[in-house]
Amino acid sequence: MQVLILAAGYATRLYPLTLNQPKPLLPVAGKPMLEHVIDNLAPIEGITDIFIVTNNKFTTHFENWSAEYSKTRQALPFRTINDGTMSDADKLGAIGDIHLVVTKEGIKDDLIVVAGDNLFSQTLEAFGTYCREKNAPVLAVFDVGNLEAIKKYNSITLADDGHITFFEEKPQNPTSTLTGIALYFFPKHVVPLIDTYIKEGNNPDQPGRFIQWLYPRTPVFTWKVPGVWLDIGSKETLEEANRVFGELTK
Repeated sequence: MQVLILAAGYATRLYPLTLNQPKPLLPVAGKPMLEHVIDNLAPIEGITDIFIVTNNKFTTHFENWSAEYSKTRQALPFRTINDGTMSDADKLGAIGDIHLVVTKEGIKDDLIVVAGDNLFSQTLEAFGTYCREKNAPVLAVFDVGNLEAIKKYNSITLADDGHITFFEEKPQNPTSTLTGIALYFFPKHVVPLIDTYIKEGNNPDQPGRFIQWLYPRTPVFTWKVPGVWLDIGSKETLEEANRVFGELTK
């Protein structure tokens, strides 16, 4: 099983904090938020590679970070992939970056994809176990508990067995408070469909759009994230993360 961490954004909403520092390396409760993500992924059995896809502006930052962090996580080999972009104006988009890494690295194994700015309060070991059992695409979901809040994300409905029956990005009139988050599992027989999606000329940006395209073609199951989940997209959510995770680490 391989892991791809999405870290190629420019986080313009967090300027000036992210002018010269990539968002996933900003500190949360005393350590880079990326380390929170990896520490929760590490208990998943069978991880052979971790790819971090970033941009030309911040490649060196991640290479320097991984060189130091690998000293404490020697069993998890990191590889930084530069997508070649220079600014928010020429970015490839999240799905474009996934496609780049899958193609460039010749990925033919099961693949976990996670955003480098999504924080979890509990280990993701159970996510890995569930994905292996299903051997089908899996989208992690979280109940935000508010129909207004869900408009920033996506809204989904599920069948009794947990597979997706409806998915809508940025819903205007949502009927569910359950949202899919940036944690995905694509079994090796599904990974080639990323290439199909891109070659059809579909939107290469938000990774949820791939799920929206995928679920009518093959069953996509869901896994409910336990504990706390935070998507760090603004100074306000960064402050909240420092408060929440600061309390959790006491």
